[in-house]
Amino acid sequence: MTNVTESAALGGPSRPTGRHGRRRTLLIVIAILAVIAIALTGGAMAYAKQYDDRALPGTTILGQDVSGKSAEEISALVAKKGEDVTVSVTAGDQKSEVPLADLGVTVDADATGKAALDRDNSLTEVISSTWSGEHPVAPVVSVDDAAVAAFAEGLVPKDKTVPVDAEVVFDEDAQTWNAVPGRDGQGVDPKVLVDTVTQKAPALESFSVEQPVEKIAPAITTEDAEETVGTISSLLEQPMSIKGADDSTHEVSAEKRSGWLSVGPDKSGEALKISVDEDAVREWVSSRASDDAVEAKDGIEQVDEDGKVVKVVAEKKDGLKITNTDAVADELIAALQGTTPLEAAFETQKIKAEVNEVDAPKDAEKDKKDEDKDAAKDEKSKDEKDKAKDSDEKAPADKPTGEKWIDVNLSNKTVTAYVGDTPVWGPRSIVDGKEGNETVTGSFEIYQRHDRQDMTNAAYYPKGHEKYYLTPDVPWVQYFHNGYGFHGAPWRSSFGYSGSHGCINMTVSDAKWLYDWASIGTRVESHY
Repeated sequence: MTNVTESAALGGPSRPTGRHGRRRTLLIVIAILAVIAIALTGGAMAYAKQYDDRALPGTTILGQDVSGKSAEEISALVAKKGEDVTVSVTAGDQKSEVPLADLGVTVDADATGKAALDRDNSLTEVISSTWSGEHPVAPVVSVDDAAVAAFAEGLVPKDKTVPVDAEVVFDEDAQTWNAVPGRDGQGVDPKVLVDTVTQKAPALESFSVEQPVEKIAPAITTEDAEETVGTISSLLEQPMSIKGADDSTHEVSAEKRSGWLSVGPDKSGEALKISVDEDAVREWVSSRASDDAVEAKDGIEQVDEDGKVVKVVAEKKDGLKITNTDAVADELIAALQGTTPLEAAFETQKIKAEVNEVDAPKDAEKDKKDEDKDAAKDEKSKDEKDKAKDSDEKAPADKPTGEKWIDVNLSNKTVTAYVGDTPVWGPRSIVDGKEGNETVTGSFEIYQRHDRQDMTNAAYYPKGHEKYYLTPDVPWVQYFHNGYGFHGAPWRSSFGYSGSHGCINMTVSDAKWLYDWASIGTRVESHY
């Protein structure tokens, strides 16, 4: 007790008690920590500052560290990597080395660079990135499926892509139906290439792909064509005929049938169809029916004043009409569309002819004298001739009905125009064929007409021969049998005798009247 008191009294140092010492130590530690914290904060902030607009630590693209790189640097790196990629594509016996761009692959390097920097660069994040490890960023890559598919399809040469359908053709020379073989095409299923490119392109590494080339069969095969040829052969082997009038038979030959058939794809384009030219078939059947039909021809009889027949100018001839032409054509068409025989028959109907009775001509000598007097009067003037003619040709009170026809009386040397049994013009005097060139007799029809024509026999006698002739501009010509016809003869001054080369020579005015009245098909009866 005494020692402690003395030390205090003398003013010597005193030692802290336990409680005060601990407090002081704590304050010192706090101060030291504060200094360290300030130092560390400043350093961290400086460390974080260097990653402004840069990729943070641990950032990688396709395994490559891009920490601290700018967006531009990263973009250039990615672009270069994309450009270096080549794709080896094998299709059949063809191999191609192509860049990604040719396959429709787009590498967006700029977008990839921006994605690499798309992280919070706060102090906390920088420090966290430093200790957290790798942060991978995938390149921005897009694949145009359509472009990849188009590339795949282009791997097959154009001349081999489209399959060629088989055909059936008719050989005109050999008269045979033949199958033309089809040809396979080549194609690809682009899904193989599309899937591979979509899967591997984002890695920006070169790769290989094998694109299978597939065979594409034609829609119409060679077997289809051969089967169709067989069907046609069976069709042509079947007997086909049409029984005509009077027990005649119209055979439908294989050659004729082949001409009516054609072969081509059906509407679906997947099968061959045998078609029949129905219009041609109907035309042929109609032609056969016309051949069998007989036109009724009225008879012509000359009667005297008592009604007694003095001469039969033309015998009547009953006609025959085919009544089922369309039905027969339908049967033939149906047979051509199948393989069944055809044994059709024309059905007929009789058409009765009539007899036209005409007045027998008067005495020829008297007629000739009367006509000579008329001719003398006609020479006075053209106007008087026309008036006399009009008076001579005046139609009966009742308009005549019936067939138009022309009577050529070679005995009387006259021509008369009739409608039915009524004379409407004539008789008019003519010049017929002289001896050795007699005018033809029989029933005919006008088949050719010319208002003017040069006439010659140069086909039989050369120029300079004594029988040769050439008469230009002969007027109002109407042929009724070969070279026999009616025409004006302005070189003649009289008529009523035989003196032509066979044609019926008439006055120009008479020839014109007959030309205006008649037409193609007008009946002509020439007789003695």
